[in-house]
Amino acid sequence: MDPSKYEKYFSTDGFWSKLKKGAKKAGSKVIYSGLLLFYAVESPKTPLRAKVQIYGALGYLILPLDIVPDLLPVIGYVDDLSVLGLALAAVAKSIDDDVKRKAKSKLRDFLGDEVMSSKDIIDIDGQLVADKDKDPAMSGMDLGK
Repeated sequence: MDPSKYEKYFSTDGFWSKLKKGAKKAGSKVIYSGLLLFYAVESPKTPLRAKVQIYGALGYLILPLDIVPDLLPVIGYVDDLSVLGLALAAVAKSIDDDVKRKAKSKLRDFLGDEVMSSKDIIDIDGQLVADKDKDPAMSGMDLGK
């Protein structure tokens, strides 16, 4: 699946609307992954090539029609999580502490303080560290666990 073809579907308003409507249903992995990408794309430190990948992944996230409809509980966000995970792996070098801080702050707003110590968040942060040391073309985040 090539996320770059979904770049045209990204909009800031669409992103926030999708997250506000589906935060609890989507779960912390999807929301945190989306927030990391959103704040990375806003960062002046993120290279243009990475931003194109991010826009594609976020466009896919907010696209009303995706491969597995988001209306299906849990399963509906598996494809979104896969696309977000691939994008995170590809742009891991652009996810710095400032991006993580902003994403965690907004995640706390959406899902509360208790989510901050969840295994999902710890796993994603750990995988980002591992992916920073890999060749982006060869890495793949395993967010589906």
